[in-house]
Amino acid sequence: MLKRHVFISQNLKTASMVRDMVKEGAVEALKKCFSSRMEFGTAGLRAAMGPGISCMNDLTIIQTTQGFCRYLEENFGNLKERGVVIGYDARAHPPSGGSSKRFSSLAAAVFISRGVPVHLFSDITPTPFVVYWENGAQIVSPHDKGIATAIEENLEPWPESWNIEEALKSPLLKDPYQDIHAQYFKAIQKHCHHRDINKSSEVKIVHTSVHGVGHAFVQSAFKAFDLHPPYAVEEQKDPDPEFPTVKYPNPEEGEGVLTLSFALAEREGAAFVLANDPDADRLAIAEKQQSGQWRVFSGNELGALLGWWMFRCWKQQNSDKDAVKSLYMLSSTVSSKILRAIALKEGFHFEETLTGFKWMGNRARDLLDQGKTVLFAFEEAIGYMCSPSVLDKDGVSAAAIAGEMISYLATKKTILSQQLTAIYDEYGYHISKNSYFICHDQDVIRSLFERLRNYSGQKDSYPTECGRFSISAVRDLTTGYDSNQPNNKAVLPTSSSSQMITFTFSNGGVATMRTSGTEPKIKYYTELCAAPGNSDVTQLKKELDDLVDAIVENFFEPEKNKLQPKPE
Repeated sequence: MLKRHVFISQNLKTASMVRDMVKEGAVEALKKCFSSRMEFGTAGLRAAMGPGISCMNDLTIIQTTQGFCRYLEENFGNLKERGVVIGYDARAHPPSGGSSKRFSSLAAAVFISRGVPVHLFSDITPTPFVVYWENGAQIVSPHDKGIATAIEENLEPWPESWNIEEALKSPLLKDPYQDIHAQYFKAIQKHCHHRDINKSSEVKIVHTSVHGVGHAFVQSAFKAFDLHPPYAVEEQKDPDPEFPTVKYPNPEEGEGVLTLSFALAEREGAAFVLANDPDADRLAIAEKQQSGQWRVFSGNELGALLGWWMFRCWKQQNSDKDAVKSLYMLSSTVSSKILRAIALKEGFHFEETLTGFKWMGNRARDLLDQGKTVLFAFEEAIGYMCSPSVLDKDGVSAAAIAGEMISYLATKKTILSQQLTAIYDEYGYHISKNSYFICHDQDVIRSLFERLRNYSGQKDSYPTECGRFSISAVRDLTTGYDSNQPNNKAVLPTSSSSQMITFTFSNGGVATMRTSGTEPKIKYYTELCAAPGNSDVTQLKKELDDLVDAIVENFFEPEKNKLQPKPE
């Protein structure tokens, strides 16, 4: 017999929202809130704030923290000496009474009720300030599964878990804000190599934190590098969970989010815009071109620029020819292969990992533990790790380092887009095109990928061509197949719970099709990697466009599968 446990939230606002839905007969909305519990995605638990077990609210935060606390108690005998760190940002949802700050206090109450010391930041912080597992990187298997099981086993709230007031008065509560703030800005100064140029630079830069937490931290980072403070977009510099000036607060979406930044730049005569996402772990950059148009760089283009810059600065500091042999750069498998091309020519190591910084952070930790130097890691979704002080993407240190790179290039009468062309001229053009289709039907998604695995009607018979393009290798990280390996077994970890196939083409093209961990999307990432010297960009772009068209037509079959294209 199926048992359903009902736990009552003490938050009157969420209870009232549920009563209203019941009164209105909003069956679909209720189903959405209560059909399934939040699950670990590529970066921990994510969900909208609201009522029900599929949303973030007081009750689900308490249940999650109780499970996490139990798991830590089982795994660390000295948990009561070590304690946990909790941070929060500015997000809030007034209708349900939920907010990042309130959730952090509830989480603190759970740990304190078990006698565990809590280092709770007294003010909003960027995500990079709050480390994750004991190694400083995000949680990976088997811990994610272990924590998920422990959450299921501890759903009933412990009586003290609701007691925020007691917890906030407890001697077990400490505030790490000042200490971490000082340590962080000291640590990132290791990556400041041109202080004199920074001091005298007349380059004007605009910064927007898009109503998130980044403003004060980026100002401090620029100060730590002796850069002139960037002009802040006044309407967006203070945290506001309603994000009133943008439709969607993600600088990855490009120009729409940057309208106010461009207007401020025009007024101040600035040619550069830096933008963080609301929790300041990502960075976007735009540059005014000679035509007067603004160019927003893709995540892959910024990966090329920052990777080139980090290596250039490292090389100037290291005269020992052999040091390069223990130097590493990382990127995720769906990101540009430009770092691989630079590594081949310069003699350092390049590795790719699965999608997401949890993989790059953990791999970086392994390499650092072996005495290697991890100089840089990035993913195409505008995430950059420019300092091993934070084993995750960090938009604050990346902003200061980008500010120094821009100031240095100005002394050479060069701008970012010209430097990017110079990188491609030297290491080979890498042109990418990424997008997605929306599909809510899991069966359609499954059959689309299964068709690619049994292309000629036989099991494990992948396509050998796509339109006029010949396929030279296939890697399937859902099943663990890789035609490039001697035993056809993939080197990277595989997961049967998500779909991911990469095709390598004879013309230097690489295409990965994968499902999103958090949204009803089938994403594709394509790149054409040309050898140095092949610099007919118009021809390369046309070749990539043709390749993408062939993949969409032959592999996605959008009409047959009723896929919705990405909204423009």
